[in-house]
Amino acid sequence: MNAQTYSSAGVKTSSSTSLAKDIFAVEIKNHELVKSAYNGYLANGRVNLAVTKTRGLVRGGGRKPWRQKGTGNARFGSIRNPIWRGGGIVFGPTGNENYTKKLNVKAKKLALKQALTIAANDSKVKVIEDIKLKTHKTSELKKLVTKLAVEGLILLVVDKISKELSLASNNMPNIMLSQTSSLNVYDVLNADNIFISKSALKELDIRLGAQ
Repeated sequence: MNAQTYSSAGVKTSSSTSLAKDIFAVEIKNHELVKSAYNGYLANGRVNLAVTKTRGLVRGGGRKPWRQKGTGNARFGSIRNPIWRGGGIVFGPTGNENYTKKLNVKAKKLALKQALTIAANDSKVKVIEDIKLKTHKTSELKKLVTKLAVEGLILLVVDKISKELSLASNNMPNIMLSQTSSLNVYDVLNADNIFISKSALKELDIRLGAQ
């Protein structure tokens, strides 16, 4: 499988780059593994902020709302009873829940290969000679993206994210940056176009080439 090649200036060249078959053209029997890796990424990034109070934590309710007998009402010992409005919550989140999902290393590698294969089949994967900026100005990165002449969410994959590239992309919501060491299924599937530098492509071969 071949991918369109771009120069470091963002100009489309007449040549193409061969992509490794064992990474960008693997067999996909179903999408269960990719789905598990995608959902696992979201679950592992989930911030556990939801906390409710039990009746023992809710303030008030130190005295009986009315006497035990003689009123005709049901007997109650506290207004913080869970069946009362403003009372405690039964079986609510405590903030100690663990939502993380684990995949073994081999499964993660295969899921990433399958995601890259899906992207390559949809012609989303392109190869760029290099992605380097002289300054940290957003305008310089915008010029490069304009020359690439693509739309949607763009994923730039490099072997190492430079300070200039990181700062320049902060104000560009349509740009995602990723190092080969942290490339994941979530970013690959969400991107509309993926540009991989040649040095990052070599690193990717090392990371995913051997099982």
